[in-house]
Amino acid sequence: MVKPIIIDCDPGIDDALAILLAAASEQLDIKLITTCAGNQTSEKITANTLKLLSFIRRPDIPVARGATGPLYGELVVAEKAHGDSGFGGVELGDTTLSVIEQSAIDAMREVIMASEQKVTIVAIGPLTNVALLLTEYPEVIGRIEQLSIMGGSSTEGNGTPVAEFNIYVDPEAAQTVFRSGIPITMFGLNVTYQVPMYIEDIERIRNIGNQTGQAIAAMLDYYFRNDRVEGMHDPCAVAYLIDPSLFETQHCNVEIELSGEFTRGQTVVDLRGRTNRAKNVNFAVSVSSQRLLDMLYEAVKTFA
Repeated sequence: MVKPIIIDCDPGIDDALAILLAAASEQLDIKLITTCAGNQTSEKITANTLKLLSFIRRPDIPVARGATGPLYGELVVAEKAHGDSGFGGVELGDTTLSVIEQSAIDAMREVIMASEQKVTIVAIGPLTNVALLLTEYPEVIGRIEQLSIMGGSSTEGNGTPVAEFNIYVDPEAAQTVFRSGIPITMFGLNVTYQVPMYIEDIERIRNIGNQTGQAIAAMLDYYFRNDRVEGMHDPCAVAYLIDPSLFETQHCNVEIELSGEFTRGQTVVDLRGRTNRAKNVNFAVSVSSQRLLDMLYEAVKTFA
């Protein structure tokens, strides 16, 4: 059965790959894409989403603009990783598409409540929109199949030494989401760093010969640091929905640190059951990296 999904994102180079992977899959039906400021400002990441959908000729997918910053405090962006544009300076051309009139959370509620099947939310940016949705419209909670989240880590961080960027941008939102009771599958840096891309992987995509492959390879060139792209972060949250056997997961408790002087935004992953807290997350611990890279390659091949 085709799975209805909402993608909540902040494109972002790896967000673009995640959207391509979902759009290419016959198993997933993208009902809505919502944007949340994170990798870049709301204006830039929303424009990137619309340009990407034009580029891959998917004007049928509605886009709703969401949060322009975290629940509290100032927005932090990832310009160093994704560039001033969010797409590493790669131009996808103009777009005639525009966002729908509804806000992200109103559009999410409508899709979820109207769906005959429960809807899965793929959350690959800061969790601000999802937290606002659950707070404003708690009636949706029972109609969400699961949250497939790229965020956090059981090891190191990339926003701070211990906090992964998506969670660090809005840890209060993350706490709301992780305590919601909705089934969560979480893909942290501990697993996404197991899927690096090397120059030969980028050249493989470039050599597909289509326009999409050229654009994605150029984005990955920008993402390239110290002989590799560190990891395929956001695509993991989509790939799992297509083929769960790619990942080994463990059911455990995950809490969000809000107040630590040096640890704000850290995901405290209790893999050994030290706290006896309720297990609230299906946590990815390992991945078949080559199979995931092959899945991405095959997805890019399907576009013009």
